[in-house]
Amino acid sequence: MDAPQNDLSLCLQETETFDFSNSAVQDFITKANFQGTQTEQLIQWYTFVRDAFLYDPYHLDLRQEKLRASVIVGKKRAWCVEKAVLFVAGCRSLGIPARLGFGIVQNHLGVDKLEHYLKRKEIVFHGFAEVWHNEKWVKCTPAFDKRICALSKIEPLEWDAENDSLFQAFSASGQFMEYLHFYGSFNEIPFQLMHDEMRTYYPHLFSDPISTPAFSFHFDAGL
Repeated sequence: MDAPQNDLSLCLQETETFDFSNSAVQDFITKANFQGTQTEQLIQWYTFVRDAFLYDPYHLDLRQEKLRASVIVGKKRAWCVEKAVLFVAGCRSLGIPARLGFGIVQNHLGVDKLEHYLKRKEIVFHGFAEVWHNEKWVKCTPAFDKRICALSKIEPLEWDAENDSLFQAFSASGQFMEYLHFYGSFNEIPFQLMHDEMRTYYPHLFSDPISTPAFSFHFDAGL
């Protein structure tokens, strides 16, 4: 699959979101201790980002100033969009074109607590990453870390940098993750679309915001 060079150049740019020259981001990238071929480095980076943060879908922050790689590296917990942003930033820092993908998913296991707060089964604007490698776009999802997978009794989602690796469709006990819709691919976070879609699915989070130790939701009031 050919990719126009101008598209690839956009997927290498540093932006306010993908601020990979920031010293904190560079320090974090260095800790991945890259070795070997580009394929091996991509696998190392994917695994490092996946397991460096505890996956936490209970504290969602849509504000532009909070969804920057330089902010995310200072956290211990992160949700899927945050991990995808950091992964893309690291790829661009390595000179590898990368972008974001978003979809709607439904988790069939262990989400009663999340469903209580969202008041929907659908998880809207789930984020993943796409990398241009070996002349094709390849998808990966560095969201569920090893600790969360152990608690959910599923195997961590691996990635070989050659084939798409999205959420596990099945676990040992049945269906696990189902993709319901794909929004497409984006060189930058589509903040307006993200706010619009979440407002459509979760209007209560915008009209009656929650900010507790158990769950919090923040958004840009101007969007």
